[in-house]
Amino acid sequence: MDRNGLTVSVKEARKIILSSITPLEPEEISILDAQNRILYSDIKSEIMIPPLDNSAMDGYAVMAEDTKGASEKNPRILKLCGEIQAGNFSKSKISKGTCMRIMTGAPLPEGADAVVPFEDSEDDNSATKIFTEINKNDNIRFAGEDIRKGDIALKKGDILNPADIGLIASLNNSRVKVYKRPEVAIISTGNEIVDINAEIIPGQIRNSNSYTLYSEVKKYNAIPHIIGIARDNIEETINILKKSLEYDIVISTGGVSMGKYDFVKEAYLNLDVDIKFEWVRVKPGRPCMFGQKGNKLLFGLPGNPVSTLTSFIQFVRPAILKLMGANKINKPVVEAILEEDIKKKPDRLHLIRGIFTIRNNNFYVATTGPQGSGILRSMSNANCLIIIPQNITKVTAGEKVNIQLINHDEIP
Repeated sequence: MDRNGLTVSVKEARKIILSSITPLEPEEISILDAQNRILYSDIKSEIMIPPLDNSAMDGYAVMAEDTKGASEKNPRILKLCGEIQAGNFSKSKISKGTCMRIMTGAPLPEGADAVVPFEDSEDDNSATKIFTEINKNDNIRFAGEDIRKGDIALKKGDILNPADIGLIASLNNSRVKVYKRPEVAIISTGNEIVDINAEIIPGQIRNSNSYTLYSEVKKYNAIPHIIGIARDNIEETINILKKSLEYDIVISTGGVSMGKYDFVKEAYLNLDVDIKFEWVRVKPGRPCMFGQKGNKLLFGLPGNPVSTLTSFIQFVRPAILKLMGANKINKPVVEAILEEDIKKKPDRLHLIRGIFTIRNNNFYVATTGPQGSGILRSMSNANCLIIIPQNITKVTAGEKVNIQLINHDEIP
């Protein structure tokens, strides 16, 4: 650290933020509302899934040894002794030389150790011709094959997807305990900021940051609240921040640099916010403030649209996920082959907007073009950030670089 301990690296900033967070309390909800929610505790199975050995397809339950040598020209003929539909159970037993018609999912009858598919057989309701030799255990789903009794079916911190919810239902649970969702206040600052549909005069700009951040917060299943725009005076900045402290996280954009009308730091101090850092050695997004008041988290992000969004991805997103108890917090980082030269100063780590493609099982990456921090379209076109370390000044086409996949939470 330098600047009196208030300038940090990206890695240090994330460590400071995450170490400041205690996950929120749980709530119990219907599984119908549980998609993308984060599991509060392990779910342990009290049953086996499937509960019984059953058929993996429509066909005939047989003893595998009865099909030995079977072929189209030399079928094995078995006596048909019944039928089992899915949802039913047969007390009849398969013995040597017999078979039973069985439907997908139906419990396997006693004595059977394989299932012959319908397409490899033929019957006339009293006898069945088997045209192929099969092995013991072919086409059978075994009891507990999916989940055994006592297994941990889902782990604390898992983000629930549709298959997880189906799994919870299969364990006979209609409700599930998940972490509460954090509520996030979103503030813009500056005399130049004008909201959508309001009259605009030369020198003013539209309030894009609030809507970008609203969408990002919602993307990660937290609850966003657009509070408004604080004009460039200390009283208004203090008042809007104070109002926002009823929420779990407060995000403001702008007002965190060293300009005459940058009042966020002063407002933090007035509200007794414990400022953890003020600057990050990164481009874009160097002026970036993080503070804490009790269990409330405050992020003073830079005002330029690209800096705002990049800072959100690096710092606010992980905070939201940790508040919700997530196991997986980091965006995936992979190695890619650079398709153009990149030069930079050795002052900071650079996060350069890029577009990756996958060809021949390799990642390739190029920039989205001009990298000005006000060019939001460069972020709209990007699917990754090219990571160039602080001490590197030049990377040439053909070299490998690390890229952060910003539109994915798993490697595609």
